[in-house]
Amino acid sequence: MSDDARRARAVDAARTAVGSARFAQALTLIAIGLAFSTHALVALLGWPGLLAALAALLVLAGFSLVARWRAVEWYGILPLTILVFLAWCAASVIWSETSLLSATRVAYLVAFAALGVYVALMRDTIQIVRAFADVLRVLLGVSVALEIVSGILLDLPITFLGIRGDLVGLGPIQGLFGTRNMLGFVALIALLTFVVEWRTKISRGAKAIGSVALAAACLVLSGSPTTWVALGASLIALAALYGLRRVGPEVRWRWQIALLSTGAVALISAWLFRQRIIELLDARAEFDVRLDVWREASRYLASNPLQGWGWFGEWPSRTPFIWIEQMTGRDHASALSAYIDVYFQVGVIGLVLFAALVLVALVRAWLLASSRKSPVYLWPALMLVVVAVTGFAESFPITEGGWMLLVLCAVKAARDMSWRDALARPAAAPSGERL
Repeated sequence: MSDDARRARAVDAARTAVGSARFAQALTLIAIGLAFSTHALVALLGWPGLLAALAALLVLAGFSLVARWRAVEWYGILPLTILVFLAWCAASVIWSETSLLSATRVAYLVAFAALGVYVALMRDTIQIVRAFADVLRVLLGVSVALEIVSGILLDLPITFLGIRGDLVGLGPIQGLFGTRNMLGFVALIALLTFVVEWRTKISRGAKAIGSVALAAACLVLSGSPTTWVALGASLIALAALYGLRRVGPEVRWRWQIALLSTGAVALISAWLFRQRIIELLDARAEFDVRLDVWREASRYLASNPLQGWGWFGEWPSRTPFIWIEQMTGRDHASALSAYIDVYFQVGVIGLVLFAALVLVALVRAWLLASSRKSPVYLWPALMLVVVAVTGFAESFPITEGGWMLLVLCAVKAARDMSWRDALARPAAAPSGERL
């Protein structure tokens, strides 16, 4: 066989491998694992190692996408809300005081959005649920193991990972994620994913029970008040969807309006009684920290209310972020609210675009979850509820894993329900299992 023939055969074999479903499955697992373990990866490999891994993953995902080009349904590939928000973040480089740094942070944001789009295009929702369940089981399991080693076996903190070793006192624990709030966020995502996995019969018996117990334990031991609020919201959403899926399509819209009105009243009531709620959650200290940051951020918003200070994502050691840290006497990686962070970095225009992205995705996912019988459609809706609620007190939805999850769910919801189809007729209800 000639060298050209061998080369052509090797190219064909590589193309077949890269274009296979198994390759896409492997990349999906790696993408989810990387997105939700960036803290641990930076601690182990440094930022150069993380960025190299991210770049390699994007290149492989690009090859996989090209190889499977004809198998992808390109109709409704990207919601307009994602494109416009990313475009505005990119435009903010122009008025940023450190344009080069801002450009790299926008590229970082786009990179995780690209991973979310890739996963949404390459895998069905049930396959995505399975992938998230498999990855989060490992991450939470390793987190608990490290907490046991640190808090019980060695009784010493693992400083470079941010593990304090407080397991003996029942927390709060941080695991692989650096902070208790991030651990709580991941544990809540995992808990809901494991429940959906169980209801779709992907996992059964001891595996399902053990997974739910692991996520619940991590959620409790994290001691995150933010997570308890998000858990309450997701349970209310799950109960509402449970009821909506059992009424006929002809009256469902009335129940949707009733739920919307009830939700609005609940939000207003929560705001009016916020002080009492904070006391019940024992979250006064955390709320005071957030209030200080938001108060200081509002002082600098007056200078650039429309366009903000430029996109950076995680706060750099640059003005005006360093001014806020000096005034509050604490180092902060974010504004401790995705909505405040977006407002501060890309102004009121960016805030409106981001809120539209979350709201449109949530409405689409909600309509799908309430009208489709298969439990798997609950997952995007519940994930978006968690993201939307958590975003009020944490900036996870605009960084790395939280951002990738938001984009993934938005793309999935847009592909399964376009506005034209939704307005034309009620969503089809394929046969399947009810929750």
